[in-house]
Amino acid sequence: MSPNNPVLSHHISSQFNEDMQDVNTKFMTMGGLVEQQVANAIHALLDTDVSMAVDVQFQDNTVNRYETEIDEALTLILARRHPAAIDLRMVIAMSKANTDLERIGDEAAKIGRIAQSLCEEGGSPRGYMETRHIGNQVRVMIHDALDAFARLDVDQALKVLLADADIDREYQSATRTLMTYMIEDPRHITRVMNVLWVLRSLERIGDHARNISEQVIYMVKGLDVRHTSVEEIELKVQR
Repeated sequence: MSPNNPVLSHHISSQFNEDMQDVNTKFMTMGGLVEQQVANAIHALLDTDVSMAVDVQFQDNTVNRYETEIDEALTLILARRHPAAIDLRMVIAMSKANTDLERIGDEAAKIGRIAQSLCEEGGSPRGYMETRHIGNQVRVMIHDALDAFARLDVDQALKVLLADADIDREYQSATRTLMTYMIEDPRHITRVMNVLWVLRSLERIGDHARNISEQVIYMVKGLDVRHTSVEEIELKVQR
């Protein structure tokens, strides 16, 4: 969200621009931390790295601190600048995206806890291939969602929405495969259930990346596209 962005350039109040730029810088820093936290959580699980699994859980404290600081900064902007119209949309969108980033961090920490447990038990259970594949897709989604937010790129935001639909389908397929495996070999139920919880966290991370992308569309187009199919969203943004 650069100072030369057309969405910002119309403001009479340069102070509003400066305030939002400060918050946006912090938001993007938090986004980078969360993106790395997810990558580290997946790495810790797949490479049985106990040290990294523990570190991912500690990283969540930093993410939580950023969330609080951003919330406080946005509250001050509302109180001091009394934004309206597109200005208000920007503040609201940033606030909601901030919450989604923090929740991605929570899911990464959860994966870190499960990774720590599985590492200490030893051995790789079934489902790691699916975890690697979906995990890589989710990491790309987070990166693309943050990029779309930074550049207010609606086309990029739509790409993230389409990717989320793909991840939902792959998550359902992986879940069915692992459930069948547990029925056929009950000895590994506990360990495979942990992998299922990891996949569930990855699916939720994808949902939060989608939410961030929906806020891009809200900022640029003024459209609330929550609970709307991708096909409907594409029609709306093209009008």
